[in-house]
Amino acid sequence: MEVETFCPFELEPSWQNVLKDELNKPYMAQLAAFVEKQRALGREVYPPKELVFNAFWQTPYDKVRVVIVGQDPYHGPGQAHGLSFSVPKGVQPPPSLKNIYKELSESVSFHPPGHGCLLHWAKQGVMMLNATLTVSRGEPTSHAGKGWERFTDAVIAALGRRKDPIIFVLWGRFAKDKCQNVLKDIETQQHTVLTAAHPSPFSANNGFFGCGHFAKINQILAEKNQPSIEWALDEESKIL
Repeated sequence: MEVETFCPFELEPSWQNVLKDELNKPYMAQLAAFVEKQRALGREVYPPKELVFNAFWQTPYDKVRVVIVGQDPYHGPGQAHGLSFSVPKGVQPPPSLKNIYKELSESVSFHPPGHGCLLHWAKQGVMMLNATLTVSRGEPTSHAGKGWERFTDAVIAALGRRKDPIIFVLWGRFAKDKCQNVLKDIETQQHTVLTAAHPSPFSANNGFFGCGHFAKINQILAEKNQPSIEWALDEESKIL
């Protein structure tokens, strides 16, 4: 008789199917219990519950073409909405995102918009995945080491096993080490890995500025007969 298992989280259906075995592992229930306990204790947990898996809902498994790996959600009120580096409209773009816009302006036809919402990229197949999917207010990395990293390792491994080509964009040592450790035992010749320094003000001048990743991504997609990513985020940001 098959024993039913309890899945503590709900993802977009294609991801739910791909990750069903991982979601049913005991550590996921423990992780869910930890996050709920933080909320029960009155701590503000970001992003809101309904947006924890926003990256998965916005970019289904078979639609992923590019993966941008981050480390931790923003820990300020109203900033995190489940996409690495992105903030909702109406929230001031954080410094790292401002530097991403600066690099975009130097490498492709782009004018920084008046917001920091990157949903337009997600809907085109750019998955913006943080290694840790929740955080407590004002406490960076407060939910690290609780199980999220193991889960997002499984996400990256699932993408690595896909036959369709994916471009992994790894900014900073953390993202590089995480992904390359996961992908090293997977046959990944069909994929591309782009690395550079992190866009943080502390490191952007050490190899992020000038990396040309946004132009390179579209060049690689063109070589694979795929549509390019429209990096412009609204009509006002397009340079005609």
